[in-house]
Amino acid sequence: MRGDGIRARKALGQNFLTDRSVLSRIAALVNAGTGERVLEIGPGKGALTSYLAEQAGRLVAVELDDRLVPLLRGSFADNPRVTIIEGDILDLDIRETLARYGTPPWKVAANLPYNISTPVLFRLLDVRDLFTRLVLMLQKEVGDRLAAGPGGKEYGVLSVLFQLHFDVTRELLVRPGSFHPVPKVDSVVLSFVPLAQPRVDVGDEDYFRRVVKASFAMRRKTLWNCLKGGALGVPTDGIRDALARCGIDEGRRGETLSLQEFALLTKGLLAAGGTLPPRAP
Repeated sequence: MRGDGIRARKALGQNFLTDRSVLSRIAALVNAGTGERVLEIGPGKGALTSYLAEQAGRLVAVELDDRLVPLLRGSFADNPRVTIIEGDILDLDIRETLARYGTPPWKVAANLPYNISTPVLFRLLDVRDLFTRLVLMLQKEVGDRLAAGPGGKEYGVLSVLFQLHFDVTRELLVRPGSFHPVPKVDSVVLSFVPLAQPRVDVGDEDYFRRVVKASFAMRRKTLWNCLKGGALGVPTDGIRDALARCGIDEGRRGETLSLQEFALLTKGLLAAGGTLPPRAP
């Protein structure tokens, strides 16, 4: 696919991975055996796709850039196990789309553009039951957040919500020179293995998410100040009582709470009458 003359689009956050050693290591991490199904998000010019196509029993690749779709389809025209879909992964119904090409489980491989990585992560989180493994390349800053533990500046909403449902492992640091064009930051490859059950019982997961997001809404503020403005459906006295019953000092910051403490706090706020605001019609 060299010499195709297609340049990366800055608006799409494109940086094409060209390092063969990195590509082969990512494919090895995906480890798609005969008969296994793989979803690739953002195949670009198909460098990783070529490796995955040799392994997978079925490979579905979703590409947004309409310049690259014909290139990809031409490159894999002779492989009936490979399907190229033109579309935006953020607009697709992932569950419905994959159902057309086989039953779960699936694996995921992706070199996510930095500008859409967080919304794509949340889309994958919401359909996690479809997958046995995700291997994702992300900006190092985002990867550090996903793998972080309590107490550091990297620890936040992504850390808590993904560690509730996945074993998250940092697999590989990727330097800028592995891409074209060369980005200004390092990248990291993470693997995500879904848990059979959430790591802890959070009571109501939608409400848990609201509590976690509220707790990190103002990182320099205390937990008390964050929660009282978090639209949690609990009066301020109820929030203060819930914190006291959970043994959580209201002067702490959200970044110091463990996953278990967030679960305990969620249940305490629910017991105090916590509700989510009604959905907009």
